[in-house]
Amino acid sequence: MTSATDARDRPDPLDDDLGWMLGIVFRGYVRAAEHALAEFPGGPRGYQVLTAAINGPARNQGAIAEELGIDRTVLTYVIDDLEGPGFVVRRADPADRRSRLVDVTDAGHAAWERWRLALRKVESHLLATLKPAEEATLRALLQRVACSAQAVDPLRDLCEVVAEVKPDPAPPTPAPLPTGSAPTARTRRAPATRTRRRT
Repeated sequence: MTSATDARDRPDPLDDDLGWMLGIVFRGYVRAAEHALAEFPGGPRGYQVLTAAINGPARNQGAIAEELGIDRTVLTYVIDDLEGPGFVVRRADPADRRSRLVDVTDAGHAAWERWRLALRKVESHLLATLKPAEEATLRALLQRVACSAQAVDPLRDLCEVVAEVKPDPAPPTPAPLPTGSAPTARTRRAPATRTRRRT
């Protein structure tokens, strides 16, 4: 029998659970980021969209939506929020007139620089327990894992991995017999023969 002392000395299984660890860090980051970016057009999502649009040549909305994992309809509203204060502009794609490219304006670049500093303070506070070298290592490892996960087809590759490690289902437990005497077979009565009355 395991004593209460032994149970306390054992490591908590949650401490080694990746989902729990990611959830704790993610929820803390989201709360702080929402507070820091409360006045940014579109909030944290608007900031991410601007970050995706600000790097490299102008891209269409579909490419940005795919990179960020955002529904295209939702992305349209976020870009509307960014277009209001003049952070981005839409223009027709010369290669495909049906597509719209998202260009970041000078005002968008300036705003992104200001808000990036605010978000960096949030990140530094969240990672304050790490030394600078450890923080750099964590960022590099997370970037590698994120890029790898983004390239995985979750409906195929991850499901196959889960199927390989998923334990076999336990055999069904037979229902217990009712208490008392053992059940006896019932004898079916033969149907009564009716005598036809003569008229």
